[in-house]
Amino acid sequence: MLNCHVGTFTADISPPLGHPLCGGGIQPVRGQDDPLEAVGIVLLGCGAPVVLCALDWCEIRNDAHLKWRQALADAAHTTIERVFVHAVHQHNAPIADLEAEKIIKNNNASSSLDVKYFDQCLLKTTEALKAGLAKTKKINRVGTGYGRVNQVASNRRILDADGKVKYTRTSATKSKEVRDFPEGLIDPILRTLSFWMGEKPVVAVHYYATHPMSYYGDGMVSSDFCGLARRKRQSDSPSVFQMYFTGCAGNITAGKYNDGSKGNREILRDRIYLGMADAWKVTYTSPITKMEVRVEQVKLGSRKEKEFSLEENLRVVADVKETKVKRTIAALKLAWAQKREQVVDVSCLDLGAASILNLPGEAFIEYQLAAQEMRPDLFVCVASYGDGGPGYIPTDKAFTEGGYEPTGAFSPPNEGLLISTISKLLGPKAPQITIPFKRFKKKNK
Repeated sequence: MLNCHVGTFTADISPPLGHPLCGGGIQPVRGQDDPLEAVGIVLLGCGAPVVLCALDWCEIRNDAHLKWRQALADAAHTTIERVFVHAVHQHNAPIADLEAEKIIKNNNASSSLDVKYFDQCLLKTTEALKAGLAKTKKINRVGTGYGRVNQVASNRRILDADGKVKYTRTSATKSKEVRDFPEGLIDPILRTLSFWMGEKPVVAVHYYATHPMSYYGDGMVSSDFCGLARRKRQSDSPSVFQMYFTGCAGNITAGKYNDGSKGNREILRDRIYLGMADAWKVTYTSPITKMEVRVEQVKLGSRKEKEFSLEENLRVVADVKETKVKRTIAALKLAWAQKREQVVDVSCLDLGAASILNLPGEAFIEYQLAAQEMRPDLFVCVASYGDGGPGYIPTDKAFTEGGYEPTGAFSPPNEGLLISTISKLLGPKAPQITIPFKRFKKKNK
């Protein structure tokens, strides 16, 4: 058994009035329903410190993601490879891409990010982390628990008889016809990983896969139903620090159960909260036997189609006649295309009885299910929305099916590369499998 310590930290990273939301694609900040936070922990005493941090932002991409990881690493006296930063992916929230913002400024387009605000958020969070290091708590056990979440997640890609996307079930789906299609392939399980000192719980970290929006675009900042569920759980147990990460939700929304009515935010919050509470009721603890970080650098590459080319996107971002949204998207594409070899980190924190897999972009649910299929002997938690630079990460088949997500995938099909990387990270017992895989061929009803 290892005897370790954990420090916790929270910082307010809410944007100011007038700040762009979702990269400037929707109404900017006009008010706040509830704050956005950076929430994290530092694990110490089992090798160099390990940092887990969840941001109530839409995305954090490329150099912005690296800058956060490096700053937290410096504050925690560790290396960047041992720092995991993920967005929760709410949409009434900022997108941070420093290189894209430089491109936007150089072309006199509408700003997507106030860099001064970005730096202030990073400073507040590093200061909060340092303060957390001064009051760490001992931990020697890891807890694992499952809770089924009912009537939240649904697959947003609805196919026709020819296997092509016919409808996209968005987070708020107005059409009853589209809502009434089956849930499709999802992961209905919320996983709670916890750290304990003997019989005393200290930290609970929740993982669930869905786009976390009930409604957005009204300029009112909110951590939305997943953030609100975390806070409700925190109020239940003030002595147990609560965190939440979004899993592989690239093709998952609450659209089947949400028409965008404002009352649904509270309903969805309570369904996530119940999943958290149920996972806690069945939590089983075991000694922390290891705290090993494994990292693979993966080259995802850039797409070759005209709409992803440097020439085309340089033209679009410079064209004052193009819309604000198109110019911003062009800048995001350019930032990814100009990134060094389009390399991202895929990583795993191995705790013995449990492993945390950290993925970039908006990965499809199939990657989460594949990871769990590889290691049925382990409690496998998956956080996506790390480095958001590559955009969506669909399955290979999704590119031929069409639909919205492949148009927002800045890298070509990489399913085989990602599956082999996940298999390597999860250890020698993890077989490399092929999507679709046997266990999940039957759709959830």
